[in-house]
Amino acid sequence: MRKLSFFCGWLFALLFLTTSPTYAQGPVMDTDMVRDGKIYVVVAVLVVIFIGILLFLFRTERRIRKLERRENNS
Repeated sequence: MRKLSFFCGWLFALLFLTTSPTYAQGPVMDTDMVRDGKIYVVVAVLVVIFIGILLFLFRTERRIRKLERRENNS
């Protein structure tokens, strides 16, 4: 549980630091990708990749935890 809160803290800090400089820029809503609706495809692909990475990390963590328990019981 401590690792998860540590990870969430770092994730929050990263997201906060990467979005704060964008407030100084003007709105860029007239790009080709927004007009054509392709931005939604890009966002969907990025979300799928991010979810895939998270699932991989959680599965790997569970496998490692299972192996550690098995090693400690032996």
